[in-house]
Parts: sequence; C-alpha cells; structure tokens
Amino acid sequence: MDALELSILAAGAFAAGVVNTLAGGGSLITVGLLVWLGMPGTLANGTNRIGVLCQSVTSAWRFRAEGISGIRDALPVLLPTLAGSLVGAYGISRVTPEIFERIFGVVMLAMLVPTLRPSREPPAEAGIRQWSPAVRVLVFFAIGLYGGAIQAGIGIVLIFALSRAGYDLVRANSVKVVVIAALTAVAVPVFVWSDQVEWVPAIALTVGFIAGGYAGVRLAVTGGERVVRPVLVVAVLALAGRMLGLF
Repeated sequence: MDALELSILAAGAFAAGVVNTLAGGGSLITVGLLVWLGMPGTLANGTNRIGVLCQSVTSAWRFRAEGISGIRDALPVLLPTLAGSLVGAYGISRVTPEIFERIFGVVMLAMLVPTLRPSREPPAEAGIRQWSPAVRVLVFFAIGLYGGAIQAGIGIVLIFALSRAGYDLVRANSVKVVVIAALTAVAVPVFVWSDQVEWVPAIALTVGFIAGGYAGVRLAVTGGERVVRPVLVVAVLALAGRMLGLF
C-alpha cells in the first residue's frame, strides 16, 4: 500500500475507534476499507484485529483514568467469552477469502438495525443477573464465538447484554472495552499463526484506532453517541455494497 492508502486507513480507523468506544461496529468501516483497497477478506479480518486490540486497551485505560474501570465487572464473563473467541477465530481462519467477504457483507447490513436503534438504559432489575449460571455461560460463549470469528459489531452485542444487566451506558462501555480487549488478545495469535496479518497496514490502523479510542472515551463520558450514527450508516451501506459485489 502507498502513503495515500495508509493515510486513508488511519483516518478510517480513527472514525472506527470513536464508533467502537461509543457503541460498536467500527470494524465494519476498517475491514470494509481494507477489502476496498484490494486486500483479501480473511487477511483484512486478521490485520484489523491488531488495531482493535490496541484501541480496546487504550479505551480501557482511558475509562480507568476517568474513574470508570470495567475490569472487575468484566471478570465473571471472561472465561466463556475467551473460549468462544478462540473457537471462532480458528474456524473463520479456515474459510476462503470469497466466502468471508460474503459473510461479512451480510453481517454489515444486519448490524445496521442495532446500530440505528438508540441505546437505552433498562431497569436495573432486568437481565442477565436473573439468568442461571449455565445460560450466562452459553450466552457469553456465543458472544465470544462471534467476536473471535467476525468481531465487527461485537460491541453492540455486548452493550445490549451488559445494559440488560442494569449497567448505564457509560459503565457498560467501560466493561465492553475490557471484554473486547481480552477476546481479541486470544484471537490475534490464531490469525498471526495462520499468516493472516499484514503488518504495515496493521500499524496504520493501530495509529488511527488508538487516537479514535482516546477521543471516543471523552465523547462517551460527555454524551456524544448521536454524532457518529449517520456517518456510520452511510459508510456501512457503501462498504457492504462493495463486499457483496453490488458495485
């Protein structure tokens, strides 16, 4: 990739880092951009994880600096989530680039529904605190499975599950970035081992993701979630059409 393409990736990753921190779905932009720039889908999926990992660690650190640490609340769900992530990452690393791109294009369109829907704060008594331990393990194993395989939009799924547990949106976001950092840390070695990481674009993405994650925490704390939704929707529609071969 030339300097212009790397700059486009960094700018896209900045937007994605903000989106990921506020809600989720930023990788719909970055993986789509990588494919649009000519990278096979499976390689794009693995390469993107490096930036996601660094951004999630940065966002977790920034939330902690703001006095809102999600580490303790994340611990009870980490084990099944990490197990699911490992299985999902291994499974998706075995598919062909063409199949992955079709899967990802469909996921991009499907994720528009929860992305468009405003986040809400349900009553504190509703949700996974009333689930049995077995059901909670299954739910978070499934979340990890999706996160390890596709990753894009996993923040939206986690926000829903955590908000159903009674967390407000800021607290749920702080827990979400810790969980995503952990599940991505498990998935990354699988993609590296499968030779599905292109390191120069990964570095460009990482720079943008970290800057976006830093900015996203400030927006999350001050209530800026509405700002990114229209931009995300336009980007997702355009990139999904490219993934599905519509143009």
